[in-house]
Amino acid sequence: MSISLSSEFATAVPEMAVAWEAVPVREPELLALNEPLAKELGLDPAWLRSNGLPFLVGNEAPGVAQAYAGHQFGGYSPRLGDGRALLLGELKHEDGTLRDLHLKGSGRTPFARGGDGLAAVGPMLREYVLSEAMFALGIPTTRSLAVVSTGATVQREEPLAGAVLTRVAKSHLRVGSFQYARNTGDHDLLRRLADHAIARHYPGSTYLELFEQVVAAQASLVARWMLVGFIHGVMNTDNMTISGETIDYGPCAFMEAYDPTTVYSSIDHRGRYAFGNQPIVAEWNLARLAEALLPLFSDDEDAAVKLALEVLGTFEGQFEQAWMGGLNAKLGVSGDIKPLVKDLLTLMHENHVDFTTFFWRLSAAARGDAEPARSLFLDLAGIDAWIARWRELGPDADAMDRVNPVYVPRNHLVEEALAAGADGDLGPFERLLDAVSSPYGERPGLEHYSTPAPQDFTTNYQTFCGT
Repeated sequence: MSISLSSEFATAVPEMAVAWEAVPVREPELLALNEPLAKELGLDPAWLRSNGLPFLVGNEAPGVAQAYAGHQFGGYSPRLGDGRALLLGELKHEDGTLRDLHLKGSGRTPFARGGDGLAAVGPMLREYVLSEAMFALGIPTTRSLAVVSTGATVQREEPLAGAVLTRVAKSHLRVGSFQYARNTGDHDLLRRLADHAIARHYPGSTYLELFEQVVAAQASLVARWMLVGFIHGVMNTDNMTISGETIDYGPCAFMEAYDPTTVYSSIDHRGRYAFGNQPIVAEWNLARLAEALLPLFSDDEDAAVKLALEVLGTFEGQFEQAWMGGLNAKLGVSGDIKPLVKDLLTLMHENHVDFTTFFWRLSAAARGDAEPARSLFLDLAGIDAWIARWRELGPDADAMDRVNPVYVPRNHLVEEALAAGADGDLGPFERLLDAVSSPYGERPGLEHYSTPAPQDFTTNYQTFCGT
C-alpha cells in the first residue's frame, strides 16, 4: 500500500521542524490497532497488521520533531519540543480535513534533554485506552491508531518492554508552539504559525478571532472533562492544544469519590492541577497564549493588551455556561439549578460519593426508585431532601442516560490492564477497551467495569507520566 503524507507544518514553519528519523524497530509486534480510525484515514487495517508495521513505527520515512516552549508547573522553559516523538506528516481524513500522524516513544531527538526518547508498553496502552474512552464520551481528543511493541528493553526503575504509540490529531499545535515562536523575536515566524493554525482549524479568522476560538474551545473542553470527572494531571502550556483537543495522557485519571482537591499525579506536589483547579489553570494558560499573540493583534501594545483582555475575560462565562449546561443535562432538568448543584456537590463531597456511579444511578430515581442513588450516602436525610427538590423539576430519565456514562476507565481497572499488558496478556486491556468504547447504558456481564475501586486502592493511588 502506498501512503502519501503531506508536510504542511514543516513547510509553513520550517524553523520549528527538525527533520529526524525514528529509531529502527527490528522486531515490531502489533499490540493494538484502531481499525475504524484506520479506515477513516484511508489506511488498510490488513496491511497495517502485516507489511504496514514499519510504517506505524516510523521506519518507512523520516519525520520532524516539532519545537515548542512551555510553562511547566508555572515555570517557563523556552525550549521543549518533541523529545521522544515525531510528526510523520498529515493524512486526509474522510471528512476532508487533515490529521497529524504522530509517534511517541520513537527515540531521542535534538529536544530530548535527559531522556532516552523511548516508551514502555504500559504508558502507551494507557494513552490508547484513555484517549479512545474520551472519544467515546464525545470529548475532543487526540486518538490512538496503534501500539506496537518494539522488542527492545526500556530501562526505568526496572527493565520494561518498549513500545511506540501512533496517534492522530487535528494538529499538535500548542500554546507552547506560539510561546516558542514569540520567544524567537521573529514576528514573521509568529505570523506564519498563526496563519497555519487558522488555515488548519479556524479558516477565515483574523488573529484576534483565532484567540477567541481557542478560548471558546478550551472553555468547552475543560467543562466536558469535569462533567465526567476527568483530571488531566499535567496542564502545562505545552499540553494545551490550539484545536481544543485533549492531548498527552500521562498522569491523567478519572476522579473516584467527588472532591475538587483531588490530585493523582505523582509530580503535582502542590495540587496545581487538581480537579477543581482545571478551569483556573486553563484561563492562566490562555493568558500566556494572549501574550504570545500580542504583536498580531495590534502594532500598538496597549491596544493589543486591551483586545486580549477583552477576549480572555469571556473565558469564565463560557466555562460556566458549558459546566452548568452539562450539569443540567446530567440531572435531566432545565433552568437555573445553581443552588441545587451546590447542595448536591457538598453532599457528595461530605459523603465521599463516587462521581460516576451517582450520576448514572440517579436516573433510576427519576423513574421512581431512589434507592440505588441514595444508598451511596451516609446522610440519608440530606440526600432524601435533595432528591425531593430535584424531582419537583421533572427530570427526564432517558435524557440522563444519554449523558451519564456507566463505564469510564476506572483507575484500578486501567492499572490491572496495563500490568497484564506489560506481561504479554492483552485480554484485560481489550475487555476494558470494549467496555469504555460504549460508555452509556448498562450491559449484562460488565458489572466489574462499573464498580468503584476498593478503598485500599484509592487511598494512596498515584499516576505517573511514563517517561
